[in-house]
Parts: sequence; C-alpha cells; structure tokens
Amino acid sequence: MTFLSVFSVFKIGIGPSSSHTMGPMTAAKRFLDLILSDDWPRPSGAAVSALKVSLHGSLAYTGIGHGTGRAVIIGLTGEEPDRVDPDRMDDIIAGVEREGQVAPPGHPAYRFVPKDDLVYDKKMPLPGHANGMRFTALDRDGRVLLTTVYYSIGGGFVVTDTELAAMQKQKKQATTQKVPYPFATAKEMLEMARRSGLTIAQMKRANEETVMDRAALDAGLDRIWEAMSGCIDRGLKQEGRLPGGLNVKRRARSIHNKLEEEWRSNRQNPLLANDWLSVYAMAVNEENAAGGRVVTAPTNGAAGVVPATVRYYLHFHPDADQEGIRDYLLTAATIGGIIKHNASISGAEVGCQGEVGSASAMAAAGLAAVMGGSPEQIENAAEIALEHHLGMTCDPVAGLVQVPCIERNALGAVKAVTAASLALKGTGEHFVPLDACVETMRQTGHDMSEKYKETSLGGLAVNVVEC
Repeated sequence: MTFLSVFSVFKIGIGPSSSHTMGPMTAAKRFLDLILSDDWPRPSGAAVSALKVSLHGSLAYTGIGHGTGRAVIIGLTGEEPDRVDPDRMDDIIAGVEREGQVAPPGHPAYRFVPKDDLVYDKKMPLPGHANGMRFTALDRDGRVLLTTVYYSIGGGFVVTDTELAAMQKQKKQATTQKVPYPFATAKEMLEMARRSGLTIAQMKRANEETVMDRAALDAGLDRIWEAMSGCIDRGLKQEGRLPGGLNVKRRARSIHNKLEEEWRSNRQNPLLANDWLSVYAMAVNEENAAGGRVVTAPTNGAAGVVPATVRYYLHFHPDADQEGIRDYLLTAATIGGIIKHNASISGAEVGCQGEVGSASAMAAAGLAAVMGGSPEQIENAAEIALEHHLGMTCDPVAGLVQVPCIERNALGAVKAVTAASLALKGTGEHFVPLDACVETMRQTGHDMSEKYKETSLGGLAVNVVEC
C-alpha cells in the first residue's frame, strides 16, 4: 500500500467541493509549474502566450454549481486552495475577466479569456476518471505547445493521466512503502495490531514519524483540528442565504441559539446529543457551500461529519483532551486511507457512499478509539457506519453542495456516533468485515448509473423543482 499521510486525508482548503473546486485549482497551479519546468519537449524559441482549459465528465455537468470554473481561473493566477483568501476570490476572477489574461507570479502574462478559453465539455468524457480536465498552452500564433490531462480523484487529490495509470498498476502489484506497519486492508491492520500490541492510532503515528518528527506531527494535527473547529465556529455565527440560486437559508446559527437556550435552562431534551451533532455538521457544510475555509474529511462534500463528532466528543465526554483529538484524527485517517486505497472517496466515482459513507466510517472509528475501543471494536464501528451508507447516490440539486449534502452530513455524524456506541457494547466480533464492506461499496459504485454520480442528471437533482 502506498503510504497515505493523515495530511493527505485531511487537507485545509476552500469550499464547496474538494474534487470540483480544490482539485481543479491545484491542477491549474500544477500546470503553471509544468510550463516553467524542463519536464516537457519545448520547441526551440517557442514561448507560451495563451492558455485553454476544458472540463469533462462530472466537472462539466456540475462544474458551474461547484465553482469549478472559478477554481480554475483562480488557480491559473497562481493561487492554491490552502492559501487563497476566500474574501479575495471574486476580485481575482473579476480582474481576469476584465483583463482577458492571467499573470501568475514568476510567469509572463498569458492570454486567457474565460468565456472563450474555459470550456464545459459534456460530450467527451476523459477515459481515466469522471473528473477530467485538459490544460493546453499555446504560442502567440495559436499553435499547441503543451497539453496535459489531470484527474481530480476525490478529496482534493489530483493526478495526471500517466500518474493515474501508474497508481492503478501499483495497486495490482500490491507494492508497499517502507513504513513500520504497511497494512493495505483492515484485516492486515488488525493482524499488525495484535502482533505489536499497539493501538491503530499508535501504528499510524509510527508510520507518520518515518517522514516527520513527533513535534511536527502533533503540530500538524493540532492545525487540522484548529481549522475544523474554526469552521464550526464561523458556521454557527453566519446567517443569510447560500449562494448559487437555490435560495437555501443557513440554519445552523438559529438551531445553535435554541440549543444554547435549552442548555442554560436545563430543560430535558432526549434528542440533545443528536441535535448538537447535527448543528455542528451543518455549520461546517454551510460554510463549505458558501466557499469558506474547510478541511477535507475526506472530501469537502462530507467535511462536516468528522469535525462534528470531534466537537461532540469534547462537549459530552469529560475526559476529552488534545491528545485524544490527535488519536481520533490518526485513527480516522487510517480508515479513510484503507477505503481510498481499496475503493474510492469520490462521489463522481462511487456516489455519496464514498463521501459521507467514508466520512461516517472514519468518524465512528475515531470516536470508538478515544472512548477506549479495542482495534477490533474500532474496525467494527467503521464497518457499521459504512454498511449503512451503501448505495447512497450523489445527486446534488442544481450541482450545488447544498441539497441534500448539508443535512446528509448531519445524519452521517449521527450514524457515526450510533455505530461507535454499538461497537463498543460488543466484543469486536461481527459478521461483516470492514474489508468486505469496502469492496461492496466499490462494486456498488461501479454498477451505479452515471446519473447518480455527481452529474445532477438523476435523483433529487431532477425531481426537486428549483425555486
């Protein structure tokens, strides 16, 4: 198994979509870097003068609602998802549209007129993945100098067509990276835990510390939680309607205010834990829908489940502490890595079972870990959560990560806590292994109609009247 760092599973970026916003922005920046490099056969005396971009597959169908075109434009100015100021993005785009060019740092100005040079090609999907992009550099006479295909494969991950082919070959060869615990499956993870006597978080930590020291790892984990927590807090303070035309009203702040009032008055509420979970998750995904700063967990569309469950842990468990949060994130990332390696976390590839389903499994595992669960109970918790998302489609109305995505994160968090609770009340023995559940998700996604895989051509996307 190729080692997948916790900081690859959890990446700080912007909304509304890791695959449709963060990925394309990253691809644009990669193409700029390629232009300046010596990694392509540059004709003698040729100079890049203009750029063109085409979006394919799911990016073409739902790119407008997901802000894909905006992300490409911003990426071609040299910005990156984890650094760009969300408050400046409208001005950046307006400047490119006004000038008809991009002028990234270290580059000459390139002609780029978005209405002509950014194409949503719904007729020609690219063969490697549903989220395909083709970037082209031309000279001043319009001759093509360089063309590169990128795929946004979920969670903000971007690969070229050649890198994707290498990844697929690597999977078939079952190659491993030199880490102390190179498990590729949940079965291997449990076997290594039994032999070593370590927890899942401890094994993940040992793997991470082959590439960084303990202090750097802890600082990085704390920075991830700080970004997640900050996103919850911002979402709980904002009001108004979300952009995109659906006229969806933010609800997290009003729900939060009611819960605070109940908390202060000591009124009994049998749904209290679920209510807090839901409002935390909704706060994150409302921020995501508004294009705010979020953390992939493992994607933007599913970004609310993990933070909501961590905040729940802090809110309701008196022994919760920073070390527990670190163990939670390490455990959750372990499960996310197994799912990504053996199936997918991309809604465009396997539907929402791969996004919210994976997030719920990660959150269930993390919560079971910090509540004292054994490796077997943690694996069971992840399996329960994922099993009860199998078959879930990705059908965002108008291609916006709003309906049903915001509420779906709330329910994913509730399922995660329920799954952890059920697993902790057992011995860890259970009927369906996590690996079987992950393989079932992969097969289900393969068989699922393209209408239900982030194209907005089926499901709620066509049965809800847009207002």
